[in-house]
Amino acid sequence: MSKYSAPALEKGLQILEYLSHKAIPQSQIEIAQGIGKSPNEIYRMLTVLEQKDYLIKSTSGKYSISLKLYHLSHRHSPINGLLKIAKPYMEELANKTKQSCHMGILYNGQLMIISQIQSPGPVSLSIEEGSLFPLIKTTSGRVILAFTETKKQKDILSKDSLFKTMSSKEKETFFARLETIKTRGYELKNSDLTMGVTDIGIPIDMPNSNIFSVLTISSLTSIDQENEAGEFLIQSLKETSNLINTALKIQG
Repeated sequence: MSKYSAPALEKGLQILEYLSHKAIPQSQIEIAQGIGKSPNEIYRMLTVLEQKDYLIKSTSGKYSISLKLYHLSHRHSPINGLLKIAKPYMEELANKTKQSCHMGILYNGQLMIISQIQSPGPVSLSIEEGSLFPLIKTTSGRVILAFTETKKQKDILSKDSLFKTMSSKEKETFFARLETIKTRGYELKNSDLTMGVTDIGIPIDMPNSNIFSVLTISSLTSIDQENEAGEFLIQSLKETSNLINTALKIQG
């Protein structure tokens, strides 16, 4: 349990988090029900958040999140520096391989997609930016875990609901897999979440930052590292990661 408590702040944050998951504006009653509070409990919170421009209230009395949080998050975001450097190289990678690629980071125990480039071909795989995925079920997530220092890795997995359901033998196999990824420097595997997709992920390290990201190619063709297609994609991914890492070091 937390040592400190700030009930009003917690209610305000709950309101913002709840509305961020809703595609349409919500009434005071709907918000109250959504966060398990009474309408009276959140009235003052809604009023203050609206006054401070975090929420917009429609003529029908329903609330939605304004662009203020977006603006604040982009004013001094280290992710912007990462993407400014990485995106041109990601576009070159997509054009060269004719495959989609995306970049993900660790966020609250999950994989968050922060950028994606679709392949230039007529058929392309698209992953929505901002999407969240389970770490242990994704190539990018496993790469993140493989290159995370042991103490932090164990802390992340101790809170992972999917990892908790694994047997001792499955956990042993999973840790061995992470060691293989770390030794090899990348992960190549058929997607656990999307049929017919092969993912190849490689780490990107941003110096002087807590941000650790993964660059991943998602191929609509089933491949492995033994055939020419797999070898070409792996090599292309390695070259791109080296270019991005070098550019980040120069900037850092």
